[in-house]
Amino acid sequence: MGEHVHVRIGHGLSVSENGELIESSRCRCGATWTKAYRVDEDAPEE
Repeated sequence: MGEHVHVRIGHGLSVSENGELIESSRCRCGATWTKAYRVDEDAPEE
């Protein structure tokens, strides 16, 4: 049997109470990841 390679599948986006963008992803094996992105209030919009 071969080695398992995690494939991150986007599971959703949300906004935390602190205003951070939360990105959730998962693999078919059940592993999950969460990454938070902080938005600088002084940064210009692009």
